[in-house]
Amino acid sequence: MTSSNNRESRLMQLFPIVGWLKSYTREEFNGDLFAGIITAILLVPQGIAYAILAGLPPQLGLYASILPPILYALFGTSRTLSVGPVSIAAIMIASALNAPQISALGDPIQSALILSAESGVVMLLMALLRMGGLVNFISHPVLTSFTSGAALLIIGSQLPQLFGIKMPSCGLDTGCYNAIFQTINIAAILIGFSALGLLIFFGKPMIFILKKANVSLSLVTAISKCGPLLTIILATLAVIYCHQQVAVVGSVPSGFPALNITFGSIEKWRLLLPYSGFIALIAYVESVAIAKVTANLRGEKIAPNQELIALGAANLAAAISGGMPVAGGFSRTMVNFSAGARTQMAMLIAAGLLALAVIFFSPWFENIPKAALAAIILVAIIPLVKLGNIAVTWRYDRGDGIAEIATLLGVLVYGIEEGITLGIILTLISHLRKTSKPHIAVVGRLPGSEHYRNIKRHRVETWPQLLLLRVDESITFANINYIEEFINTELRRQPDIKHIVLIFASISDIDTTALEVLENLNHTLQTSDMTLHISEAKGPVLDKLEKTDFIEQLKPGKVFFHTEDAVRELLLLG
Repeated sequence: MTSSNNRESRLMQLFPIVGWLKSYTREEFNGDLFAGIITAILLVPQGIAYAILAGLPPQLGLYASILPPILYALFGTSRTLSVGPVSIAAIMIASALNAPQISALGDPIQSALILSAESGVVMLLMALLRMGGLVNFISHPVLTSFTSGAALLIIGSQLPQLFGIKMPSCGLDTGCYNAIFQTINIAAILIGFSALGLLIFFGKPMIFILKKANVSLSLVTAISKCGPLLTIILATLAVIYCHQQVAVVGSVPSGFPALNITFGSIEKWRLLLPYSGFIALIAYVESVAIAKVTANLRGEKIAPNQELIALGAANLAAAISGGMPVAGGFSRTMVNFSAGARTQMAMLIAAGLLALAVIFFSPWFENIPKAALAAIILVAIIPLVKLGNIAVTWRYDRGDGIAEIATLLGVLVYGIEEGITLGIILTLISHLRKTSKPHIAVVGRLPGSEHYRNIKRHRVETWPQLLLLRVDESITFANINYIEEFINTELRRQPDIKHIVLIFASISDIDTTALEVLENLNHTLQTSDMTLHISEAKGPVLDKLEKTDFIEQLKPGKVFFHTEDAVRELLLLG
């Protein structure tokens, strides 16, 4: 029986869908059905728009919205995450495809499929190495600034589409810019700005009106999220029946391509690997962050390492089914969640509906004006620009503020990959700088109590023969010299000290280098008729120290359970 339970547990761990299907109810299906229909309505314009944003044919965005969500539904631990094409990944794909060494090889579709395959492989390797915690190495300020920078790049790339113009590289040639402005397409502007107005109206204004009219919340969600599809329909009709000469999507093949796992040369795979690594990292970090938002609202749990497996499988599915790289999309996920999705059945329904649209309605997509798609992208992207966060971060932590500013400028000036790399490096440098100079407090006793606090912050009792030091950081090779210098400075300032007590309440580890320095410091103090003591050391720290002869070397110094015990005994010794 136990063996059977273990097998079932392992099966549910690898395939979370088994767990929720066992207790799936009709009520949950009703919620999932409604959410699936609403999400499918959003998938069509977003899939096409993000493929074009990446510089790819529209069908690659549609294909990436069918099989990948199905694979994620099998392996993913989030019940509401909507996996498919996303804006940030799209701009990273465009950056990779426009790199000189990649564009020189030609065939951007093949390159996009390789990016999907490699991103999936990278994620699966990360899962194999249990690297789910890697998400913690990108700080929130860096990720926010990276997203803002990428969003600004996307906005810049879509404005020409909105005005119906092409942007050649003009450099400092002002005459070139004058020629560009002369090519502005009035019809594209009318369509684009009308689309913008309609999309904005379907946001907060429409929700406000519907709520005032006492429309049910589910119906409010349904109506307000139909904005992108209605925008596409009206814009397409304007192109067809008004005979407007504007840039359109063009031919979209019906049905699906044959599943394919043999594409590209080894050289192309090698050149694309660094870009795939960045896409995999950002896709994973953003997907987990989005999944946690909705999971926390319902008290559900996300397994980061399992998410690597799910997203890796989804990207491999995108590769073999002819789709671009995928990740969890914030806007689609929130729409899915708000529409009442209870499980990944909603995304299975959405993928099924989109598959029917690709099979039977693809010819309808070819007259969609790119100006309308640009409007959809802009409305989705503009909220991601959060430049005000930089000032808040700067006031709170200069190190994080510098990393945030550098990431933003790096993305805008040098590129997507360079910007996020710079941000991560500066964050790690800031962290190392902080750990190399930990906060150390000389403490004393609050009168009438057994509490010990910083002498610079509180009125406390001190004793000329005792030096009580609290180190508020683990002691490592990076900071032990700073700690040693701090102790020596205090001893020079207080020549009557006989006993030094290191309060280890905030210390969770002491590495080998730090231990050697502490041993040398103890020896130096003993030759100067001073004694080193330890108080309030945690169990794991004591366990490590007891494996060495450090505690024996301390004698006549002692290890005290409480700082108060140390003070009472050492005052008696004088």
